[in-house]
Amino acid sequence: MKITRHPENPIVVPGLFEWRKVTVFNPAVIIDNGKFYMIERTAGSLTPCKNFLGLLESEDGVHFTHVKDEPILTPDELGFPYGSVQDPRIVKIDDTFYLNYALRPCAMSYYPTGAGVPERSIPEYPNGWGEDPGHWLTRSSIATSNDLIHWQFLCDTTELDINDRDNILFPEKINGKYALLRRPEEYIGEEYSTEKAAMWITYSDDLIHWDKPKLLAKVENESWEFKKIGGSTPPVRTDKGWLVLYHGVDENTVYRVGAMLLDLDHPEIIIARTRNFIMEPETYYEKFGYQIPNVIFPTGNVVKDGLLYIYYGVTDTAIALATVPLDELVDYILNEPQ
Repeated sequence: MKITRHPENPIVVPGLFEWRKVTVFNPAVIIDNGKFYMIERTAGSLTPCKNFLGLLESEDGVHFTHVKDEPILTPDELGFPYGSVQDPRIVKIDDTFYLNYALRPCAMSYYPTGAGVPERSIPEYPNGWGEDPGHWLTRSSIATSNDLIHWQFLCDTTELDINDRDNILFPEKINGKYALLRRPEEYIGEEYSTEKAAMWITYSDDLIHWDKPKLLAKVENESWEFKKIGGSTPPVRTDKGWLVLYHGVDENTVYRVGAMLLDLDHPEIIIARTRNFIMEPETYYEKFGYQIPNVIFPTGNVVKDGLLYIYYGVTDTAIALATVPLDELVDYILNEPQ
């Protein structure tokens, strides 16, 4: 599978403002009125690693500039002054933008080790923050906007007593219902039919009340999906099914990318899924960075003129871009060589 990395990668890097001077990664991206918009995850410090969301725009999907020199969404605005807002994904349904994000009520401190996951510590916060074990769990939520700048909290999409990331809305209603991908880390064991964190799907009439989630996909390839899998980018409608990129994490914490096609009318049904990864860390900026080495983590994709633009975080340090003709990727998923 030939996926082309942009020669100017990484296309978005830290710096410029205090709230993004340390790291930028894992962006949401959407095309609206012919222009590319990116919502970046940023941090101005690793100790603690408090994350914010900033907004950039681009005419060509490569060269981005900031719309504002301040974040568009902070944990403070969401009621968590010591928290961290992370990993946005965005879709537009009718005239409303819907932003999935993960939020930890209290931010941890991170210390790069140069190999594998960074060491972590728990900072001391005032006024009782951090004393509740739930302050260190990651919840997932939705915010809405009409202009990409002003955001309003809509709902939590997961229970608040578990860790749940990679919640991603489908970009349109399906059979009159909203559809959502999830990755609850505690849904493991015999009663959940999976021994490792997996991808789930759920539906809602109103975005507030969600049906009991169904297991969608679990670890199948022990070589590159060993630890867990999770949804990466918002589903893209194709004539062959919903295209979903997902990530797998191996035993050495190397992040790679796979792909699947879901039935258009019943997305809980997988039409095809790659047995092998379609992207893995290859370049220096995907192998070495400020935080976790050997990580590529797509969180945004858009289609323009038949080309799929894949935006992905690299080593929790910067943002890169890769492209592939959409029809070629779909054909590969359906006819992956043995």
